[in-house]
Amino acid sequence: MRLVRLAQQPSRVADDIRAALASLGRGNTVVGGVALIGVSPPGFAQPVDAVVLLPRGVLIVVGVDLPDPAMRLHAPLTGQWKADGWPLVGTEDTVNPATEALATSEKIARHLRDTEPSTTTIGTIVAVGPYVEQVDQPPADLAGAVRVLHPTPTAMLAATVSLASASQPSTVVQARAMLAALAENAPALSDEVLAAEGFAPVLLAEPERTEPVDSPLHVIPPTVPAEHPPAKAKIVRTPPRTPPVAVANVRRPGPPPPPPQARPPQQAPQRHQAQQLQPPRQPQAPAKPAFQLPKLPKLPTLMKDGKPVRWLPFAAVGLLLVLLVSAVLVASNQDGSEAAAPEQGPSQTTTAAPTGQNVDGMGFSQVAAEGGTQCTPHAFGDTKTVLETTPCSRLRRASFEVSVDGRRAAVTLAALDFPNAEQAETFKQFVDFPGNGGITDLAVETQRWTGRPPTFSGAAYASTGAQSSVLIAQACWLDGPSTSDDPGLGRAAKAGLTMQLPG
Repeated sequence: MRLVRLAQQPSRVADDIRAALASLGRGNTVVGGVALIGVSPPGFAQPVDAVVLLPRGVLIVVGVDLPDPAMRLHAPLTGQWKADGWPLVGTEDTVNPATEALATSEKIARHLRDTEPSTTTIGTIVAVGPYVEQVDQPPADLAGAVRVLHPTPTAMLAATVSLASASQPSTVVQARAMLAALAENAPALSDEVLAAEGFAPVLLAEPERTEPVDSPLHVIPPTVPAEHPPAKAKIVRTPPRTPPVAVANVRRPGPPPPPPQARPPQQAPQRHQAQQLQPPRQPQAPAKPAFQLPKLPKLPTLMKDGKPVRWLPFAAVGLLLVLLVSAVLVASNQDGSEAAAPEQGPSQTTTAAPTGQNVDGMGFSQVAAEGGTQCTPHAFGDTKTVLETTPCSRLRRASFEVSVDGRRAAVTLAALDFPNAEQAETFKQFVDFPGNGGITDLAVETQRWTGRPPTFSGAAYASTGAQSSVLIAQACWLDGPSTSDDPGLGRAAKAGLTMQLPG
């Protein structure tokens, strides 16, 4: 983020605001953008602390000075503020210390939209000080576009990511127009500088051909390079295979016959005539085959009454006895294994979780699954703040890999149980609003993804609620960028709501 200081900031907490914005660094490594410090838009008598132009939104930062430091500040936008339980009392026209700051922010937002209609989402950060340990906002206020916080680098970064949530980044031309609408005396920034801060560069269109009519190039029709003809397959001619000659046809040794050649059909009578002119063959002993079985040793013969007794009947009886004993042993082993199987079967089926499910023609392959009672440590963004004040009683998470239209996608699920249905409905309305954070993917947290883990940036979102439970599903591509309105990812996220979770 590039800081441009135009005037002295009006609030005492201004130093903390400027330090928090400067901690984000130059370039779009973290969030990017241009921060106008102490800017006074045309028609405004007093400058505001900062207006931050981000690639995906605009943030108006207004400072509010508290009378004393506080450990905990309860700060509703339309109600009375309390610092450590003590109410903050102002004039009769102001409900809380941020009333005038919010009115100034709305006026700047109206001026920016009137002068530059292409302005994307606009959010407001009310920076309170001199020091506040924890700021509590009602869930209904957190669902809007205003954040009340003490300007630490971590808090400013979380609010920046949460509020600047446009689907497409602003271009360099739009950024320069917004800068001109806010500060006419701001130094000019080149296209390279704005592009380095994350604004989308504008591609120049290709100039049209402007040859004169009498030019010889005008009469030549436009052509495109022809494709190379496909390479012809190389034809390899192989000699015809000769029919195999049986070993039994070889009667006597002799010189090897010449290699056979293909004969036309009309030469068949000549071959027949040659066979008739051959001399009559003499009967000879059959030739030995190429492979012979080894000779078995002869069994001794038993003599009885001068006649040999054959071993075949005794061998057959012995073989039958061996087969009978083997059959009895195999049957007994099978009965024992079948009797022992039911003791192990139920324990395995009740504890094992399904690893693959098919929904709507998409095969879900489970990567990780886990359940527990701790919810806040696994949340991020403003969702973590809400769960600190309204904790859930149980959290179940699962990660799946699914193939959608031939592409690999990741689906993350999180089911949260609350003490009552009212808390569940309030949490669902809050988490459904874009930019309010969510639940960390289990496989990303436990490093179980193979290869590069998904970031779920621009993921498709779906949720459902039943009684005191809320189920959240997100889907993103594993092999490229994702958008929340992608139809394939939308089908995967909705199908993920039907997956079975542990516990």
